[in-house]
Amino acid sequence: MPVEKPVNEAVLARTAARCRERNIIIPTFAEQKDPTLVPEPIQRRLTRVGLWDVNPLNLYRITWKNEPKEKGGLFNQGNWIEFPSALTGVSARIVGLVGKYFPTGAHKVGAAFGCLVPRLVTGEFDPENHKAVWPSTGNYCRGGAFDCALLACKAVAILPEGMSRERFSWLREIGTDEIIATPGTESNVKEIYDKCWELRKERGGAISIFNQFEEFGNAAWHYTMTGSIVEEVFGQIRSPGSRLAAYVSATGSAGTIAAGDYLRTRFPHVRVVATEALQCPTLLMNGYGAHRIEGIGDKHVPWVHNVRNTDMVAAIDDEQTMSLLRLFNEEAGIAFLAEQGLEADFLAKLPLLGISGICNLVAAIKVAKYHELDGRDVLFTPLTDSMELYASRRQELRDERGPYTRERAARDFSRYLEGAGTDHLQELGYRDRKRLHNLKYFTWVEQQGKTSEELAALWEPDFWTEVWTRIPEWDRLIRQFNERTGLLAQLA
Repeated sequence: MPVEKPVNEAVLARTAARCRERNIIIPTFAEQKDPTLVPEPIQRRLTRVGLWDVNPLNLYRITWKNEPKEKGGLFNQGNWIEFPSALTGVSARIVGLVGKYFPTGAHKVGAAFGCLVPRLVTGEFDPENHKAVWPSTGNYCRGGAFDCALLACKAVAILPEGMSRERFSWLREIGTDEIIATPGTESNVKEIYDKCWELRKERGGAISIFNQFEEFGNAAWHYTMTGSIVEEVFGQIRSPGSRLAAYVSATGSAGTIAAGDYLRTRFPHVRVVATEALQCPTLLMNGYGAHRIEGIGDKHVPWVHNVRNTDMVAAIDDEQTMSLLRLFNEEAGIAFLAEQGLEADFLAKLPLLGISGICNLVAAIKVAKYHELDGRDVLFTPLTDSMELYASRRQELRDERGPYTRERAARDFSRYLEGAGTDHLQELGYRDRKRLHNLKYFTWVEQQGKTSEELAALWEPDFWTEVWTRIPEWDRLIRQFNERTGLLAQLA
């Protein structure tokens, strides 16, 4: 089982004093899940803080329930898009959870919080003497850098040099202490790990590495936050006879897909579907390769992926996602979709889908067709980020392929939406799941210092039950930490 380290009182006292000087109050996980619990004085102050401002108060906006307002907003019941059948071609209802309205514009800021804060409030991480290292293919290191900026910690962002320019620009704008570009693109995760080992050797105890692929705080945050928002939104939109049929998530670091573990406790028959790129079919075929679906990781099975709870794998062609990116965002594409009967209000929401969100939408369509789901069935999928992070990719496609025309839009709609089939899908039986679990050995035991005994423990359901029940203890420590600073008590 994961073991918590004892509280380091000396470091904790220094950290509390540091936060007191900087007016930093840390929200509990319970408050992020249910913002109605946020103290009224903090809510009042939040109305004067912009949604993406580098302000410690925005720790309270690490939630799925932010009002979609740039400034002055507070909280709502969640942000989502229901995709009409005129777009998806299926009668099953497909709902996307919108990640844009998190600080940083992506939900990874929550996963990073789940990794950093438990170490901060126990004194394991010392912001005066440690730098927090965030290895990532993009949004996670952005989230970690943002959390560090709000918590007065120094951050080192590691991401592949081939990721979108917007990611690097944003990291520089918020004053990230160090930005390290590693060789390759989205699929070059091992190169990120190699850089972490190099930093460990060079800097020793001066750094603390928060590797999202092995940090249980990442998965635990999504289990509680993302799992519960799916349950709540389903409760708001369900009709008589509705069934929560599937939760579809790109594997990435395996944080977001942990919401499926929560949903299984509420809806035992839900299908949990892991999405990956066809060009790098690690789960589908033990395969490898490079691809263009930024933000979903690959070439290995993350340590924190509870593959025993995964029912299906869906591999999506990256050409499909890039072509739909143009259909959903180019003027000719929007005009064509309007001709198909899609309403203007819905079309205005399409830029809320980043590249991985488009991938998840396609996967949900394919799953609905494979299982012959109907209007009683509801599928949920996360829209991790938005097109704001991919303007450069859109321009690259224009430069490479020329103007987007109505003819091109018609072909893309016909081929990639109407023509979406049930190819490159695999239902997982017990032995299939065990095969994926065993794949962890080659990354984590042979390369990353884990043991065979630790790997065997991950196969046991009781291991994960213990992981998912740690958040109440973390909340107790957060409340104690806030009592040390005394800042909450001073609010009026």
